[in-house]
Amino acid sequence: MRIGDRVVRRSYDGDIVFKIIDIRDEYGIEKYILQGLNIRIEADCLEEDLELVDEEELGQMDRVFNKKVNASIKKILLSRSGNQYRGEPAKVLEDTYYVKGRKGKVTNTAIPMPNKEMFFGRPGKVLHIDGDPGYLEVCLKTYKQLSIEAVGKVIAEKDQPAEILNLVKEVNPDIVVITGHDGMTKDAPDYMDLNNYRNSKYFVECVSILRTYKSDYDELVIFAGACQSNYEALLDAGANFASSPSRVLIHCLDPVMICEKIAYTNINDIVDIQDAIQNTITGLKGIGGLQTRGKYREGYPKSQYIR
Repeated sequence: MRIGDRVVRRSYDGDIVFKIIDIRDEYGIEKYILQGLNIRIEADCLEEDLELVDEEELGQMDRVFNKKVNASIKKILLSRSGNQYRGEPAKVLEDTYYVKGRKGKVTNTAIPMPNKEMFFGRPGKVLHIDGDPGYLEVCLKTYKQLSIEAVGKVIAEKDQPAEILNLVKEVNPDIVVITGHDGMTKDAPDYMDLNNYRNSKYFVECVSILRTYKSDYDELVIFAGACQSNYEALLDAGANFASSPSRVLIHCLDPVMICEKIAYTNINDIVDIQDAIQNTITGLKGIGGLQTRGKYREGYPKSQYIR
């Protein structure tokens, strides 16, 4: 087998499709380094455990993957439609007032809310740092579909802590995504020990650096983690949302779906955590988080020169 081949593992009943990214010689034994095609997991195994995936089967899996993604995007756009502007009709208001100790009432007619067409909005801006260039490409395409301004950078997980702060200062985002590949050591005895994870310690370090820079959880919103990441350690370090509460595999687009909910929730409102998680592909076992204020700002009036 060669680097770039699409494979499954026999010992896991072919549950995940991987691509071979490296072949290493460890003490005279060839070890194959694998990364999930649609799932943010990294693993290794011996050649005898691998089985090639044919193009027809791969195409079928891609169709299933695309169907799930398109359904999620459609659901998000439908739920967003019509909910951004909540103008109310004019009302007759009665105000109580006091003049020299005397109580009285004055009736005022409220000014009608302007036509909703005159409003405009700005969702939050995202900086997405990813250890996988293929995943980043898919994520940036999806941000565009969801009308979210996003800047993407490919940085290997182990190098992310050294570069994260300068990037945040340069891009000045509202939301930061720190992700890539991760995975637990097989038969790990302690789920809380960072040494039992491939890349969780790098994600945790990134979050700690950013929280030292901006401690307010609502000023800088952070999503961190990948497949099976140490959820508790990431939240303790200062992440608003993280993976993976049940140490399950997460979908490559799960961080994007969380960002959409944050970016399009009004700054006056707290993001509905349950709704945000339901927007993801993986769901409750893969993603969790803390109360966080939205990043969507309404403006008025809309410029007549911008279409």
